[in-house]
Amino acid sequence: MNNTFPTPSAPDADTGVPAFQRIKDHVLHQIHSGQWVEGQAIPSEAMLAKQFAVSRMTVNRALRELSDDQTLVRVQGSGTFVAQQKYQATLIQLRNIAEEIAARGHVHRGELQRLERCKADPVLARQFGLPGHPALFHSVVIHFENNVPIQLEDRYVNPAVAADYMGQDFSSQTPNAYLMRVAPLQGVEFSIEACLPPADVAEQLHMAAMEPCLVLHRKTLSQGQVATVSALWHPASRYQFTGSF
Repeated sequence: MNNTFPTPSAPDADTGVPAFQRIKDHVLHQIHSGQWVEGQAIPSEAMLAKQFAVSRMTVNRALRELSDDQTLVRVQGSGTFVAQQKYQATLIQLRNIAEEIAARGHVHRGELQRLERCKADPVLARQFGLPGHPALFHSVVIHFENNVPIQLEDRYVNPAVAADYMGQDFSSQTPNAYLMRVAPLQGVEFSIEACLPPADVAEQLHMAAMEPCLVLHRKTLSQGQVATVSALWHPASRYQFTGSF
């Protein structure tokens, strides 16, 4: 295996980004761009410390956090290696809903209900791992299949990974399609539950009284941080989740 390491441009110390985060971003870029592949050794802590003009302790923090995220594997006495990217099999199943509908030979339409800047409440701030009441972007989109509403997408977005989110036309592209371009996925966490929807959700999805929803709660990670937190509501009579691993 080729263990030569490309030389990146000099780190920008004037951006205000903490040194450990710049190292994490560099490692993630090398992996996502395909320059470092699964099982390949990455440069040693000493090499990275010299490259970024920082202490070994700073490099150690960056690599430790990436190891905790299962992006890297650290083997005592051998070095640090690119981990098998276990999230990929799961992410394949969470497709852009417009592509999912097109694959069935049907027509997708998105209807933007809300696009706003907001301050996170304590629960959202905790989900994003951000202090205080950070500013977020918030969108609500109804997705139609052959003019029948099948999903209400309620999404919060970290401005740090998608600065131009508020300027997008989500009637011509889905939020998912835009985010996949500007904030490539590093990982995803999700859960699915069945529950009765709030009245406004039921009304927007044209649901009968007491009809349950299937709700996908999803958190995406990109650039070493939480990128989005979403709740995707689906009328249970019109939607099902399928997949294979």
